[in-house]
Amino acid sequence: MQFPDDDNGQMLAAMADSGIDLTKALDVDFFLVFDDQRDAESALETLTSEQGDNDLEVHFDEDTEKWEVIVCFNMVPEYDALVAKETALNTFAQEFDGISDGWGVMQHQDGDGEFADDHDHDHDHDHHH
Repeated sequence: MQFPDDDNGQMLAAMADSGIDLTKALDVDFFLVFDDQRDAESALETLTSEQGDNDLEVHFDEDTEKWEVIVCFNMVPEYDALVAKETALNTFAQEFDGISDGWGVMQHQDGDGEFADDHDHDHDHDHHH
């Protein structure tokens, strides 16, 4: 598979290299970042009402001193679909003075509990500013 030479393409190439089957749906986490806790919580409430019972969480990132909302979609990680989702989420986040800050995939998707809570998403790979 060929991937575009940008952050998203490189991320997909790295995932393919690590043995992830990119033709199957998996849980993709999209990160939305807000300066203000109230903005993050407002965005979360809106997402919850739109997404229903999707996996959503807010946490405070002490390194950046920003609030991060993590939205999980189960989707096939196709480049165009990821870009479209990221663009839509960025537009959404801007309504709450936030930004979309890329996406990540937890390794070991198949319910491997020890990784489930390990928010070790690779900030180096896919950071948009």
